[in-house]
Amino acid sequence: MGKTKQPKPIDLARKPRGFPDKRENLIHAEQDMIEKITGVYRRWGFEGLETGAFEYADALGKFLPDDDRPNAGVFALQDDDEQWMSLRYDLTAPLARFAAENWQTLPKPFRRYAAGPVWRNEKPGPGRFREFLQCDADTVGAAGAHADAEMIAMAAEAMRAAGAANGEFTIRVNTRRLLNAVLETVGASEDSTRLTILRALDKLDKFGVSGVADLLGAGRMDESGDFTKGAGLDAAGVKQVLAFAEAGRSTRSETLEALGQAVGTGEEAAAGLAELDAIARGLEALGAPESDVTIDPSVVRGLEYYTGPVFEAELLKETVDEDGNTVRIGSVGGGGRYDDLVARFTGEKIPATGFSVGVSRLAAAFSISGVIGELNGPVVVLNMDREDPSEALKLATELRSTGIRAEAYMGSSGMRPQMKYADRRGAPAVIMVGSDELEKGVVTIKDLKEGARQAAAIASNEEYREARPGQFEAPRADMIARIQAILEADQ
Repeated sequence: MGKTKQPKPIDLARKPRGFPDKRENLIHAEQDMIEKITGVYRRWGFEGLETGAFEYADALGKFLPDDDRPNAGVFALQDDDEQWMSLRYDLTAPLARFAAENWQTLPKPFRRYAAGPVWRNEKPGPGRFREFLQCDADTVGAAGAHADAEMIAMAAEAMRAAGAANGEFTIRVNTRRLLNAVLETVGASEDSTRLTILRALDKLDKFGVSGVADLLGAGRMDESGDFTKGAGLDAAGVKQVLAFAEAGRSTRSETLEALGQAVGTGEEAAAGLAELDAIARGLEALGAPESDVTIDPSVVRGLEYYTGPVFEAELLKETVDEDGNTVRIGSVGGGGRYDDLVARFTGEKIPATGFSVGVSRLAAAFSISGVIGELNGPVVVLNMDREDPSEALKLATELRSTGIRAEAYMGSSGMRPQMKYADRRGAPAVIMVGSDELEKGVVTIKDLKEGARQAAAIASNEEYREARPGQFEAPRADMIARIQAILEADQ
């Protein structure tokens, strides 16, 4: 009889870049963030909507090249009817499809919120993933700056609910109309030139005024010697674009005044200024502080369907990573007005505005800065009798019956590995019941976090063994109360 052939092991355990693995602390932080953000959306009168992960590729209408496999920018596959489907790259395009399908029966305007994963087939980087969570709110069917102002003010409230403190974030607002006015003034008529100018403005924080000036003109050479071709504007054109980009002032009204001088008196410029002025008045009526929302002409949103105001949520807080490097995540959300998106399906222009919080990106920023703490695990009941674990099982059951998260150790290791296991689980406490404890009717409890704090002041191993920091005996009847006290102290 031949030997059973064993399957060949995989040479290397690996995962694709941009698809993060998450431990419980990050999972709970993201879930808590979503709950708090959607709580804000609900309080402002929005209703929940959930759409599927896949949409037909032609319905998404972005990132799709003209070839046989539309898989640039999205993850796509062919259905059994030979239609291409793609994982959604955001939550807005599925909303546009849903609104077009159900427009006759929906309340108008339709105010919805949604939360869930999205996927983009792009190059990943720090805080930039291929699979990530978003939390959106949109109003479909409402024209006018008051709807945009509401979305912006609500976005600021959502950022605060998610955990960004006063002064740690701002919502920056601009409008495509002013951008268009400036582009027309400098004679940027070709799409490629306009795109180069917009990309240059988007790098103002990164390269500064001189670097952006180079990108607006002949081009820029970086430190490695690589040359990026510029937009080809003359000196006057570069000066005018930079005057527009640097028109931001300390208050919204002062910025509007500076913008009026920078963009001229053309029809598109006048319309853009009127749009921002109406938004500013709406923000004042909604009680949005200047520190929460600023008008910033350097804001350039990348998605192609924005038709009017655009806004971006920026995390201002800087932190230091494990290697001592200063890290600033920057943009963690954004949105704007997209009056043409639903029209792709219906032919009818339906106004819409929305905002999206990048939950995964915001959670990554909080994780780097230490706002998201270590694992917060269950109380672990150590198994002191490997032949008969009944007592440990009973204790864990008793703890769970009162709502305490608890487990009995299920491995076969001795005391030291069990303590190491509890530490790696992030357990707040362990409970031990051996023959001595059973005889005396007590349990031994070790408060792991308090023990670690006390141990930091102990100089020698001998002193540590004698002091047993954080460890104490308690009557069996007091076990629940003593554990609850430890858990409350850790909150």
